[in-house]
Amino acid sequence: MQKKIYIIRHCEALGQPSESQLTEKGLKQAKYLVDFFSNVKIDRIISSPYLRAIQSVEPLSEKTNIKIEIDERLSERTLCTKDLPDWYEKLKATFNDMELKFEGGESSQEAKSRIVNVVEEVLKRGNANNTVIVSHGNLISLLLKNYNSDFDFEGWKKLSNPDVFQINCINNEVILERIWDEDKVMKI
Repeated sequence: MQKKIYIIRHCEALGQPSESQLTEKGLKQAKYLVDFFSNVKIDRIISSPYLRAIQSVEPLSEKTNIKIEIDERLSERTLCTKDLPDWYEKLKATFNDMELKFEGGESSQEAKSRIVNVVEEVLKRGNANNTVIVSHGNLISLLLKNYNSDFDFEGWKKLSNPDVFQINCINNEVILERIWDEDKVMKI
């Protein structure tokens, strides 16, 4: 049996805190995701507890009548608990050194383990063939790196809001592809 997992990076948001809402454009993008998935039978929706992630799949949840499951492991990675004026360079360094850790934060390896565990649990669960998982750019980048070691900081920079990747698991082989095409998607 083939399982598919759709990994969604949340739509455009007003900020980084967990309570940040989607922008007007982000709310329109969330409605567009319903159209994007109109030909897919969704069995399950799992989201980060952050408001922007939940809002990104609320219209899809309503349309499919599937309750959004909240999973804390899909929360955005904490790079550091202190303000880092050079956070961009620090983040880049964590793609090269997966064990690098800043005060109060988690390493790339630790963050990657969280999201990989969620995906592996979904793949092992027998009754959901098409699952949507919505999370955040840094965490999703680490998941992509898990399945494609060439995925790096430059790949993270190229992610869009929203962005959608599909993971196919056929006979225990995982195939990953980006299925979101910003250029073909309705300009919102």
